[in-house]
Amino acid sequence: MNRQVALVFLPSDSGVDGARSIYGEGKLPGPVRWFNDTVRDLIRKTQFAIPPLGLMILSSVEVAGVEQTICDLRFEPFPFDRRWDLVGISVQTGLAARAFALADELRRRKIPVVLGGPHVTLFPDSCRPHADVLAIGEADDLWKELLLDLVAGSLRTEYRAGTLPDLSLPRPVSKRSLEAGRYFTTNLVQTGRGCPYHCDFCNVHVLNGHALRHRRVADLVEEVRRFREEDRRIFFFVDDSINADQPFALELFTRLEPLGIRWFGQATTALGQQPKLLDAFARSGCQALLVGIESIEPASRKAHRKTQSRSEELAGNIRAIRQNGISLYGSFIYGLDGDTLATPAAILDFIRETRLDVPGINILRPNPGTKVFDRLREEGRLLFDPDDPASFRYTFGQEMLYRPKNIPLDDFIASYSDLTRKVFNIPNAIRRGLDAPGIKPAVLFFNLFYSHLYSLSRHDLQRQLERMDADGEASCASKSILREG
Repeated sequence: MNRQVALVFLPSDSGVDGARSIYGEGKLPGPVRWFNDTVRDLIRKTQFAIPPLGLMILSSVEVAGVEQTICDLRFEPFPFDRRWDLVGISVQTGLAARAFALADELRRRKIPVVLGGPHVTLFPDSCRPHADVLAIGEADDLWKELLLDLVAGSLRTEYRAGTLPDLSLPRPVSKRSLEAGRYFTTNLVQTGRGCPYHCDFCNVHVLNGHALRHRRVADLVEEVRRFREEDRRIFFFVDDSINADQPFALELFTRLEPLGIRWFGQATTALGQQPKLLDAFARSGCQALLVGIESIEPASRKAHRKTQSRSEELAGNIRAIRQNGISLYGSFIYGLDGDTLATPAAILDFIRETRLDVPGINILRPNPGTKVFDRLREEGRLLFDPDDPASFRYTFGQEMLYRPKNIPLDDFIASYSDLTRKVFNIPNAIRRGLDAPGIKPAVLFFNLFYSHLYSLSRHDLQRQLERMDADGEASCASKSILREG
């Protein structure tokens, strides 16, 4: 009988996985709760989710005597009623507490657990009490070794990738463990790993190295051709900066042009200054790109090592990309160390000037393991326990985890709320949908969806501020009583 292995993906409480208040919705008015439930149901019915690529890669590793199943908990609870010989949980730092709770329950039921993923790689010691096995580092090679040991009955307590995997070796990805109908698309492709940049709020270069490692172009073209036969929907190239290596990207997308696919991806705004590559993107079917603008303040870009494009080049680059028929999701971070209360007005002007199709107004997330986390910890600006990485949690701009450098916290929350209210509303959503260079329905949907998510953000940030004020008043009252006593 085959050994049964479950690979678990955990949902977050907010964003596209949740669209709910992180403080609970019991006290919200009935019509608001009904609307939130309706939005969540709409997200599920429109198959907004995409599969977890990391688990797709692991489930593609074939070992005789092992059957692997992806358990995506965005769609159903964990199937405790099935027989499992091993359960692997991919742990993101923002979901570590939830991962540990599931792991503890599985082990209580005598089901062996292996924990892996970014959080385990960065903080293995804090994970050991919750696991029978740790998988540390990129698991492409060590996962096969682990499964062979499972069949042999000789599992070790730790598997560690000694070197970064050689991605030029053939590693075909299979979709056999997916229920395709659940997802917006199953056509996820990763062309390489690593990042040559040093942004201090990002951990990609920490986890995957500064050198770009690529898969072979021939293997990628064959994978796209095979995926297209299985699923005619849009492709998503998940690389953080698909244009970082221009010669590689130019060869790849030139060779993909005859396949007639449509695709989304992530790039730097420098693409606007790479005309040959930009043309190849458009000809190969690029419909939309996520670009990390982060900040238009030169002081903030310098403070956080965001060096991919100079501030004065950003608007021109964005216009060039859109003029080639590619819609843009432009991601901002408000609250960086060079930002002031004048920054929101500058962001608004920039969005209007460039006609960004979907702006994303994010709050800095000081992920444990990044340089910005270390610096904010040293400066005493974190609002969560820095000694407990699992206390960091992911939310969609619904919680402040630090104190901004130049803006008092209450003023920051007020200005952020005002900014998102001005950026995301129904008239702006309709205008951006009509104005988009392509995929107009998707741009409209994103903007309408974000109008709802940012309303949740404003609600939760205000709740957080009220709680902090109440705690502060209680603390002052306690100190007064102690002095009087």
